[in-house]
Amino acid sequence: MPTRVKKRRRSPLLPALIILVLIGAAFLIWRLAFSGPQPSGNLPDWVTEKLLPVNPYSRPGEPLEEVNGVVVHYVGNPGTTAQQNNSYFRNLAATGETYASSHFLIGLDGEIICNVPLDEIAYCTGPRNVDTISIECCHPDDTGAFTQATYDSLIKLVRWLMDEYHLDTDQVIRHYDVTGKECPLYYVRNPEAWEQFKADLQE
Repeated sequence: MPTRVKKRRRSPLLPALIILVLIGAAFLIWRLAFSGPQPSGNLPDWVTEKLLPVNPYSRPGEPLEEVNGVVVHYVGNPGTTAQQNNSYFRNLAATGETYASSHFLIGLDGEIICNVPLDEIAYCTGPRNVDTISIECCHPDDTGAFTQATYDSLIKLVRWLMDEYHLDTDQVIRHYDVTGKECPLYYVRNPEAWEQFKADLQE
């Protein structure tokens, strides 16, 4: 009489384990998609990282494959703070009213915020978005002149970037030098002040 092959019983724990794995994977995907941006860990401790969410209008997430310069801008909105401008860039993800951002913002009291990781492009300098780091500076009035605290932080930040990317002062430029726009306004209308800034970078 032929021997009957016994069928193996499936463990009742197996479906439960599969369900737990699927739940865990779904939670991980949700966390990566909706949690806040994680610190990049490569910035000086005097820079505050407040990364924008990846979105088409202010942080496209496209790689910045080379850095050939640093571009200085002014925010063009007198009296606004670095945090207010960071919030404006952040809200563009929802409003979609324009394309704008910068890698850094420097506030009226010299505080420095990083908005976009340094290995991604920011929407700040037109055709030079693809190979430059951008810095937007706050200013108290319509002249566009920076406060001393803003100026001092700008010097400190640009020196650090020059060291990081092996740049010289000829590679530190104004938005004006790329597109002809009067930005940063004070340093376009007062070119001797810009030359002094570049001289200060070398001290």
